Amino acid sequence: MAKKSKIRGANAPVPQNKEEASAFIREIGENTRQVARIEADMNDQIAKLKERGELDAAPLNDRTRLLTEGLRTWCEANRTTLTDGLKRKWADLGAGKIEWRSAPPKVTIKGVEVVLAAIKTLGLGQFVRTKEEIDKEAMLREPDKARLVPGVTIGSEGENFSVEPFEAALEGGK
Repeated sequence: MAKKSKIRGANAPVPQNKEEASAFIREIGENTRQVARIEADMNDQIAKLKERGELDAAPLNDRTRLLTEGLRTWCEANRTTLTDGLKRKWADLGAGKIEWRSAPPKVTIKGVEVVLAAIKTLGLGQFVRTKEEIDKEAMLREPDKARLVPGVTIGSEGENFSVEPFEAALEGGK
């Protein structure tokens, strides 16, 4: 489907009859398909470049991981000296800086239903979040009632104009 457009103005060509309008739709379809081919070619090229880059970077990434593991082992063994008796969480090693940072705490839940039941049984309601929000879908189902609520307006966004050139799929395709 062609993209929806809000272009209106003196610079846009305007068909003068039904045949010209049909020709416009045909050209829109051709242009849309050509753009799709260009995008497909571009994505093929990007995929090849990405694959080549990943292959070229793999040995460097592997070596960096090994060096980092070894450096961490040495730093852990020498942490007291490096951090001036554990007064700091970092050390400057000339070519760069190493540091230790505490990861923020995190909560992991396994079996949400079981955990919720246990929380309720233990009377720990402060660990349960209740979210209250307006149900706009319900308002759209009953617009006359919804309009009675101060601050609620049920309206239309206007109308959209779209062009859908005819297209056929190949047998055995998608």
